[in-house]
Amino acid sequence: MAEPVSGLNIRFLLQHPAHFIALGAGSGLVRHAPGTAGTLAAFPLYALSLVYCTPLQQLVLIASAFVLGIWACARTGESLGVADPGAIVWDEIVAFMLVLFFTPVGYAWQCAAFVLFRFFDIVKPQPIRYFDRKLKSGFGVMFDDFLAACYTLIVLAIARNVFPG
Repeated sequence: MAEPVSGLNIRFLLQHPAHFIALGAGSGLVRHAPGTAGTLAAFPLYALSLVYCTPLQQLVLIASAFVLGIWACARTGESLGVADPGAIVWDEIVAFMLVLFFTPVGYAWQCAAFVLFRFFDIVKPQPIRYFDRKLKSGFGVMFDDFLAACYTLIVLAIARNVFPG
């Protein structure tokens, strides 16, 4: 479970490139619901990738962002003395970009994807909760949100088969 940390500010954000990445360019500094702010930050990043990348390049970008996140989240967690503080939102950004990649076109689908992803990220059904508690590294920070993305995509796939239009 993400823990709140006091003393986070713009100075900390700009102190190291890992902090800037892990804190989602500042979206993680939002006081209430930083994970939601980070998830919202994925929308413009994904939109940019649609303009400048092929689908294969988008997947490579998302995979590279995941690997980068392992380092950035670990480094930032070490600096803060907390493995997964709430302000670290790169995991939400990357995982939700993956969700958006596979989400059917349309605002209704994107809104449903957003709500489902936030639900799974907050509630953490098993095995998400297990990995969230057991893996305290940068990989652990990134992995539980990847699982929330997988749950989201499964529900969206079911919904798409039920509501094909």
